[in-house]
Amino acid sequence: MSTQQKLKQLINERRGVIVPGAFNAMSARVVADQGFEAIYVTGAGVTNMWFGLPDQGFMGLTDIADHTARIREAVDLPLIVDADTGFGNALNTYHAVRTLERAGADCIQLEDQISPKRCGHFSGKEVIETSEMVGKIKAACDARRNGDTLIMARTDAAAIHGFDAAVERAQRYAEAGADMLFVEAVTSADQIRALTQRLKTPQLMNMVIGGKTPITSTESLAEMGFSIVLYANATLQGAVAGMQRALGALKAERHLQEDPALVVPFAERQRLVCKPEWDAMEQRYK
Repeated sequence: MSTQQKLKQLINERRGVIVPGAFNAMSARVVADQGFEAIYVTGAGVTNMWFGLPDQGFMGLTDIADHTARIREAVDLPLIVDADTGFGNALNTYHAVRTLERAGADCIQLEDQISPKRCGHFSGKEVIETSEMVGKIKAACDARRNGDTLIMARTDAAAIHGFDAAVERAQRYAEAGADMLFVEAVTSADQIRALTQRLKTPQLMNMVIGGKTPITSTESLAEMGFSIVLYANATLQGAVAGMQRALGALKAERHLQEDPALVVPFAERQRLVCKPEWDAMEQRYK
């Protein structure tokens, strides 16, 4: 079974699969090593960790494609890739899908914000007309070389036009060919429950730690019928917290031992980057 087929199976099961985000190949290796079933290649994570900038449209197609290719080489899990707004109009979206599919994406997520976009949990967002987004989705579907590649449509309209308008947009996007829907930044438990009642296409629910959507148990989201429960930047936030703890201890104590409460052991670091396999390969080619 291909990674696209695995992802399609996970989505169709609608059992609330937890999908963490990855911002580089090492974080993807850690996600895979922890036994998760799929990975989200996060645009916010790439922007924060690669550029040290906020998620406000600074990432380009080349940036996310390069990260996708490196992550694809590092892990065999299905990859959902954040393509922001498609990086332009419908033609740019067509090109973006071709590029990301070639880089190893199994599902490509597109959103209906204006460009440059903002994090879905920031204030000040704006969205394009529904008809323009419908055109982008149609272009994305036509661009696929592999019929198993999935297109996810995200709407940020709830924050601008209200929840009902966002649901109506999501339905239009499904009718345009989107395989999966993502209504971003809903603000109440009632809205979360209403999504799977009003929309029949498989859906993703985004759990942003510290964001506008109330954190809801994965079990509850699975019972509601959500396919994926996204923790896009738990990896990033955990990594930053770990760096702050380790560096705080180093600054205070003026030295740092191999304390597993502060740093991953040297041997574990080498295991995660597959050094034993590379050592064995080196011996084979002598």
